[in-house]
Amino acid sequence: MSTSTPPLTALRAFEAAARHMSFAQAADELHVTPAALSFQIKTLEEHLGQPVFRRLNRAVELTELGTLLAPGLTSGFSEINTTWTRARRFTDQRLLTITAGPAFTALWLAPRMFSFASQHPEIELRFSASLNLVDFDRDDVDVAIRFGQSDDTGLWSKVLIEEWMTPMMAPQMAENYPTPDALAEAPLIHDDVISFLRPRVDWDAWFTAMGVTPPDAHGPRFNLAEHAIGAAMAGVGAIMGRISLTSTALTDGRLVMPFAETLRAGASYRLVCPEGTETRPHVAAFIDWIEGEVRGLDAFREGRRFVPLPSEG
Repeated sequence: MSTSTPPLTALRAFEAAARHMSFAQAADELHVTPAALSFQIKTLEEHLGQPVFRRLNRAVELTELGTLLAPGLTSGFSEINTTWTRARRFTDQRLLTITAGPAFTALWLAPRMFSFASQHPEIELRFSASLNLVDFDRDDVDVAIRFGQSDDTGLWSKVLIEEWMTPMMAPQMAENYPTPDALAEAPLIHDDVISFLRPRVDWDAWFTAMGVTPPDAHGPRFNLAEHAIGAAMAGVGAIMGRISLTSTALTDGRLVMPFAETLRAGASYRLVCPEGTETRPHVAAFIDWIEGEVRGLDAFREGRRFVPLPSEG
């Protein structure tokens, strides 16, 4: 057995083959021929003096030595890939990757992106619309926009929008339901995306705060906020609308807010990124731009009367 470290290509070939348990799939991943991959694994076995695979008729399996070797190499190559991603992201000031929820991306970010692009033509934006919690060490993402009530320990974080909600509906529908008592008889749309908030911020909470007995649960339910808002704009029913997602529809008159009484959601949108990256030029440019954009939401607060949730007393 050789005491020198085997070639990195041999270790990489073995790691891929052990992960796939297939020489052909590993060769395809590494963009080499199966023969070349097999040669690299044989080179590793020569260094070790023992086989790492048992070659079966139509398959391979790890030997005891291969089983010992595989986890550490997988972990090591994963760390190399993560470190390389960080370094590449640090040096590339032209590309900015942002992740946010699908509804926020479609209804708030996308309609405003022409403004950012015109101010910063040197920055190429990429969006990842996902509700998954980003891992900055693993995912190729620069900035995340998160919604909820959790904290962002260990990361740079800044509140972007303090969410609030009030009944919203198409203008023609508002004419038929001028009071909270009348609204209790209206078709009500339910956005189940925010059902995780505590205390709950929903129709029951709003009617209770208004001194009206909440109606029995009725009306369509949606697990995507953009679909619930689309139904409200189409006149299907009223929705407990979130200002973060409805400002465009309110501005162009597709939705109206007939009642002043408004509930604070107790949740916020936050800008999140690894500590220190917030000062990098392309990240700082995005932060400065989006903070300016959200200040436009302040106009919608005019005439609002924020009432406590029933559980708040």
